[in-house]
Amino acid sequence: MNSTTMNSASPELLKEHFVHHLNRVYYGKQYLHKHLPDLNELSSFKKLKQGMQEVWEDVGKQVKRIQKIYELLNAKPAPENCVPIIAMFKDAFEPQEYEVETCLLNDIDIILYLQLLEHINITSYRMLKILAGTMGNAEVEQLLLESLDESSDNDKLFVMIADEYVTRESKNAI
Repeated sequence: MNSTTMNSASPELLKEHFVHHLNRVYYGKQYLHKHLPDLNELSSFKKLKQGMQEVWEDVGKQVKRIQKIYELLNAKPAPENCVPIIAMFKDAFEPQEYEVETCLLNDIDIILYLQLLEHINITSYRMLKILAGTMGNAEVEQLLLESLDESSDNDKLFVMIADEYVTRESKNAI
C-alpha cells in the first residue's frame, strides 16, 4: 500500500481498523492485568516481583487510557481474537521441569515472556499512534504515546532485572 492509498482511505475505514487493533490490545491488557498477580506468585527473585508489581500498575493505567480512547472515538470495545498473546502468557504459568536451579530458570522464563509481551505492546502502541496521527486525533495520539513510553520503560526494567539476576546467580554458582 503506498502513501496515497492510505491517505485516500475513508475516515470510517481507518477508525474501524484502528478500533480492531485497539480491541486486541485492550483485551490482552485486561487479561494481563487479571492474571499478572498469579504469575508474580510463581517468581522467586524479589526485584522480579517488584518489577511485575510495577508492570501490573502500569497495565491498569493503560487499560484506563484505552477506555478513554474508546470514549474519544465514540467506540465500544469488542472482543477480538487475542489467542497468541494469551497463549504466550499462559505458557509463562507452566514452570518447566529443569534438572538444576528450577527457581532461577523459571524466573528467567517469566522475564522472557514478559519482555516478549512488552515488545508486542511497544509495536502495537507505536502503530496505533501512527494511525491516530493519520486520523488527526492528537489526544488519542498522546494517550498512546504515554502507554508506549511505559511499555518501553518496562522492557528496559526487565533487561536490568535479568542482567542483575543472571549475573548474581552465576557468581553464586561459582
